[in-house]
Amino acid sequence: MQRTPLVAGNWKMHKTVAEGLQLAKAMLPGLQALDGVESLICPPATALMPMSALLDGSGVALGAQNLHWEAEGAFTGELAPQMIAEFCSYVIIGHSERRAIFGESDQAVQRKLAAALDAGLAPILCVGESLQENEAGRAAEVLTSQLRAALSGVTLNKPGALVVAYEPIWAIGTGKAATPEDTNTLLRNVVRPTLAGLFGDEIAGGMRVLYGGSVKPDNAAAFFQQDEIDGALVGGASLTAPSFVGIAQAAQ
Repeated sequence: MQRTPLVAGNWKMHKTVAEGLQLAKAMLPGLQALDGVESLICPPATALMPMSALLDGSGVALGAQNLHWEAEGAFTGELAPQMIAEFCSYVIIGHSERRAIFGESDQAVQRKLAAALDAGLAPILCVGESLQENEAGRAAEVLTSQLRAALSGVTLNKPGALVVAYEPIWAIGTGKAATPEDTNTLLRNVVRPTLAGLFGDEIAGGMRVLYGGSVKPDNAAAFFQQDEIDGALVGGASLTAPSFVGIAQAAQ
């Protein structure tokens, strides 16, 4: 099934508002020149409002890095789904850094994902195994468990409502990328069948599955040539315009 590639930049905790706007402006000409590729910027929460104004009508989408599952309440420092939906079309859910550093459980990931869908946001659900789990041959087990837990009770009526990002934890920010062939095999034999078991073949076949983990302009094309890889969730390489645009060009 034909799926439009998605290249998403996760800026994490980088860039002031002024710096972020300057970076986005530098990226726009290259991103807007692309054909058949969707690009997405996920800056820190402080930049969402001004970034929304900058990207309005540009064809480049805006996403948040996190949200809370409650609609409102006494949750100091958190942002509700509708607060995010005012400015964004996407939101990253369950990133390994949220799981490892901030202790997000599978239950929390599920609640956030369901709340994002209810708010009309498209979640980018992150899943991935640790180096220890990978070396123990448990990658398939871990991915299946994470997917089933996060998507428990979730109903989808179209493939575009959800994006899955496979990010092996041992490849995030380490400079070590999984091989394109091994990644493709894991997506084909584990991720896609698990999604099909949850939502049926048609939705699973149309859902975009991204790769994340030390993606750079010089290795991106090798990943994008794989049938099951529909784009990338990019971390460090999304912090400069030439590298992020270069990755998006490789997806084209």
